[in-house]
Amino acid sequence: MTTTHDTDAALSARLRSFDYLTWRGRVEATGGCAHPVRLRGFSTISTASGRVLAERTGEVWAPCGNRRETVCPACSDRYAVNAFHLIRAGLAGGDKGVPTTVTDRPRLFLTLTAPSFGPVHSRRLSARGRVIPCPCGTHHRDGDPNVGTPLDPDTYDYVGSVLWQAHAGKLWHRFTIALRRALAARLGLSAREFATRARLSYAKVAEYQRRGLVHFHAAIRLDGPEGPTDPPPSGATHVLLVDAVRDAARSVLLEVARPDGQPLELVWGAQVDARRISATAAAEVTDDRGEITDARLAGYIAKYATKGTGKTDQHPDRPIRSLAHLDHLRLHPHHRRIIETAWYLGGLDDYEPLNLRKWAHMLGFRGHFLTKSRRYSTTFRAIHRDQRTWRLAEQLDELGHDAAADPVIVVNNWHLVGIGHRNETDRELALAIAGRRRDQRRSTPQPAQERTTP
Repeated sequence: MTTTHDTDAALSARLRSFDYLTWRGRVEATGGCAHPVRLRGFSTISTASGRVLAERTGEVWAPCGNRRETVCPACSDRYAVNAFHLIRAGLAGGDKGVPTTVTDRPRLFLTLTAPSFGPVHSRRLSARGRVIPCPCGTHHRDGDPNVGTPLDPDTYDYVGSVLWQAHAGKLWHRFTIALRRALAARLGLSAREFATRARLSYAKVAEYQRRGLVHFHAAIRLDGPEGPTDPPPSGATHVLLVDAVRDAARSVLLEVARPDGQPLELVWGAQVDARRISATAAAEVTDDRGEITDARLAGYIAKYATKGTGKTDQHPDRPIRSLAHLDHLRLHPHHRRIIETAWYLGGLDDYEPLNLRKWAHMLGFRGHFLTKSRRYSTTFRAIHRDQRTWRLAEQLDELGHDAAADPVIVVNNWHLVGIGHRNETDRELALAIAGRRRDQRRSTPQPAQERTTP
């Protein structure tokens, strides 16, 4: 068993090691990545005429890029920043090819939830702020891990919940189809005419509820047929969009079969929260009129894109190979039951296309955590390209070279030599470096329009 004394001794020895400064430089270059990708090879920057401006050989590290905060806080933080810019561009415009006129469009913030699969422990407050007793008779404290778990696990519909979770992405797809039809009907258009007169743009993120099921947060915008540069058709209002969203959510139905052959109807939960997005800046995400401000909404959505499954102390962030793996994790019994159900269903021929065993660690959810429509705003690929261009321009500026007058050629030839730190001591030090950088950034006032750089 490793003691605190042993850990401190290992850290002290690492700080005094001969290669510590080289190692620290590589860690700093990744932002404190917990699982760096170690590469070996060479890179050159040369002019079109063949003059070499810079050359690097040996070993370099690249960040792992994992979005989950529990896996890599540094890369998760970077992902959240990029997600913020992607979502904010579609809300406020003025950047990345999206005009500021999008703030005048019908826009709303939508939350769609999962239906009930059985009574769960709850923590509600009265009008006076007092905790209302749970049906089990307990006054659950804030953060109680039992909140959201079944009152009676033996009667809770675990099979239904996993099948709903596995089809959540398909339910969203059907919802968008139903929403376009509902909008077309309200605008007096046919479904075919709607495509030539208007366009539905959105960015959505999945978030796990305490009961282990996802719900979707989405920023929805109604544009003209060409997207953000094109105004929506006359008669398109916020009220019309909200009404269409509510009708579409209620109309979506997907029928699948249970293992015994009985039909299971998959629908959205009764709670459909649709609120107008306001362009007015405010100190809070929601103003006193129940509207959502675009100045805060991007960060509110982006933070959910880095969250894991939530309730567990040590949940599996990667696919599990067998149920025996669960014995080595500190799982809440409710989460373990969901994973075991997904594993069981994944072994049945009828559910083979769902590939549930691959996604058992995600409690059966098979979709992307952050998705957007094609014309909503920019893309992660474009953001990453802009970041690489900015870093190259910064490097050329340090070299005193004008790329506009004399273009450059960048040649990279790297091969993988390993992933992750070589021991737990190095990983702990990298996490400490990432934490310090994050604290420094958060304590430093940011300009109104933050630059998209690492």
